[in-house]
Amino acid sequence: MNKLLKLSSFALAVVLLASCGMGRGPQGDLVGAEDRPEYNPQQVPYGMVACPGGTFHMGQADQDIAASMANLNKQVTIGGFYMDETEITNNEYRQFINVMMEDSLDVLGEEFVMTQLYPDTTVWVKDYTYHMGDPLMEYYFSHPAFDDYPVVGVDWFAAKYFSEWRTKHKNQANTEEGMAPMPAFRLPTEAEWEYAARGGRDMSVYPWGGPYLRNGKGCLLANFKPGRGDYYSDGFTYTAPVAQYFPNDFGLYDMAGNVSEWCEDAYSDATVPIVWDLNPVYTDDAEPRKVVRGGSWKDIAYFLETGTRNFEFQDSARSYIGFRNAMIYLGRSSGREF
Repeated sequence: MNKLLKLSSFALAVVLLASCGMGRGPQGDLVGAEDRPEYNPQQVPYGMVACPGGTFHMGQADQDIAASMANLNKQVTIGGFYMDETEITNNEYRQFINVMMEDSLDVLGEEFVMTQLYPDTTVWVKDYTYHMGDPLMEYYFSHPAFDDYPVVGVDWFAAKYFSEWRTKHKNQANTEEGMAPMPAFRLPTEAEWEYAARGGRDMSVYPWGGPYLRNGKGCLLANFKPGRGDYYSDGFTYTAPVAQYFPNDFGLYDMAGNVSEWCEDAYSDATVPIVWDLNPVYTDDAEPRKVVRGGSWKDIAYFLETGTRNFEFQDSARSYIGFRNAMIYLGRSSGREF
């Protein structure tokens, strides 16, 4: 009896020690928090392409014709990210507007949606003097013929609001399916945009790599203004449907021409020397000028160059400025995951 009592006492002591975190089982091991959402290796988001991280020379790739001294060369490193393969189209943006009109009017108010988020179609008339822009003002955003054209008439604030909605829209679906949330959709930083535009070709003048605007067959490689009074030699008078020209080596379309694109950064002539050389971004809430990149259908070739910097005021909507989204890649940045 005494021996049996001693064995029972020993067993009870073991149980008590284990319950205090001194055992070898799961209750005593560092196993991490339980009930975490399932997360598989990050998948390429729909409509995006992968831009593996790397190092490149950000800045001028050709002569600084304007003598701006605003984009001196600087070697920087960019972490891996995803970017929309095309600019956001009219029909994609219309999905956002439809949701705002159906679900958010009670919170935002119709005036806010129509004046701050809905594309300003009057830009086709206001941007140019003595120009017959009325047909585009009437049809560009409303008619299905333009569904696959890049959305314009959207200022920097509206582009950021769209990005926030897109994040919530995607992650609501992920939550319903028991999946971990995706990182936020956002505007690309200026450095990300330039890195993506070069497509892995360091110091390239244009996204397609070469210094020329035509291919071997004499065809223009982007939608821009080839010559004085000539907007049509590239095949389109105004904007073009997205993805009409060859993509760069990352698989991105229209990184030169068609429409210029909003970036996250505030604009400063001194950005390049003051930002860090790892994932640089310049933020300044007091600066109303925001970076736009890539050149547009109305611009000469200089503005199509990967190293040309430009800006527009954050509350200004234009007939030649659109945007696309980026998303950070969560994981190793070796590039082998892409």
